[in-house]
Amino acid sequence: MGKSHQAGWVVLRGKRWYGYFRKRVLDPITNEEQEDTVCILLKLKSEMTRAEARDALRAEVIRQTGQNLGGRVLKDGSVTFEWFVRNRYFPLREGDWRPQTAIEKMAQIEIDLIGNIGHFPLDSLDKFTLQTQVNKLAERYSQDRVKQARSYLKSIFDEAIEQEFLVKDPTRKLKIPKNLRPKDKTVLNWEQLWQVLARAKRRDHLLLMLDVIEALRPSELFALRWRSFDNRNTLSITETVYRRQIRPFGKTPGSMTKVHLPEGLAEELRRWRWECKKGSCRKAGCRNPEHAKSSPDAFIFPNADGGFMDTANYRFRVLKPLAEELGIPKLNFQILRRTMATQAQRMGSVKDIQAHLRHAKADTTANEYMQELPESVVRMVGAVYEMLMKGGPEEPEQTAGSGSDGERLLPIATNVPKRIAVNC
Repeated sequence: MGKSHQAGWVVLRGKRWYGYFRKRVLDPITNEEQEDTVCILLKLKSEMTRAEARDALRAEVIRQTGQNLGGRVLKDGSVTFEWFVRNRYFPLREGDWRPQTAIEKMAQIEIDLIGNIGHFPLDSLDKFTLQTQVNKLAERYSQDRVKQARSYLKSIFDEAIEQEFLVKDPTRKLKIPKNLRPKDKTVLNWEQLWQVLARAKRRDHLLLMLDVIEALRPSELFALRWRSFDNRNTLSITETVYRRQIRPFGKTPGSMTKVHLPEGLAEELRRWRWECKKGSCRKAGCRNPEHAKSSPDAFIFPNADGGFMDTANYRFRVLKPLAEELGIPKLNFQILRRTMATQAQRMGSVKDIQAHLRHAKADTTANEYMQELPESVVRMVGAVYEMLMKGGPEEPEQTAGSGSDGERLLPIATNVPKRIAVNC
């Protein structure tokens, strides 16, 4: 009877891990070999991780089958990392990604992983090789890209184990390097925002006001049509533009919603619509007479041909010159969105800002967008001091003595709160 080269699989049922593997046994009646699925009761979820459960199951497989798996490829030792990713990983993951997202993710995996370690046999990639590759990526790319590469590696090798190409996961203890390039968390102060709005032209002034106040992503901002505006105080986000394509969905499920417009901003939009009807939008660049009528399908901020504007083009043609003119190191839509979240923390709670930015998690709002304000920290420290002093200062008895070196001790401070006992 042949030996089975397999790792089995683990399943979480309730609070406990269960392991399964296939075993060839003899049927006592027919005396023929048949395959039987063996169930192994493992520990509680609170006592072991999924990786530890796999290790425990592998040890049991070795004990029952007498097969020393040794961490080698179970199907074919000639299988390379590149072959597995392209033929076994991509086909499974493509269905979980949106078409454009799939293109970007696959391109990143091709560049960062396959381009560097694709020729290695799958079973030869150990922790040292993978960690070295992640460290090299940290020298060239941003934090997010390095973290994504590590996440892709873990997902790829997890799938390799599930498909029984490997029996040991070399990414279990893969670490994120500490020498990562710091993230750009630039925010503008109110003076800088005022200067940007003051220097912007008529259309750009309204566009930037709408972007900052409503914390819109550029993909949402440039896809706005006049039918999105109810001519009162509500703006509906129903489309986004990404890589020169209109999409009926947003970055997150909560992105497609209605946002409230302050009365002043709504009035500015109504005035802009009236100007478009009079042909002013053509003076701003639109050469299509159909869009000058401000029809419901027309974009609120069209390009020269009446279509939607390109984010990168607007950034280089409008935002970059504004930043250079005002002496601002950097100006883009991400900075404007982060500025709104940071400056608004004095005006609302984290949950309020999360709802306004339409984030799925409050952690994203608090950790990635809201930055500390030094002047706010100074006021907070002063407020704590004032609260401590509300007990009122007390004039303690002045005592004098001699220190160990014979020098006279200094008088006790007179502004110590009543609640604090001072021993001299």
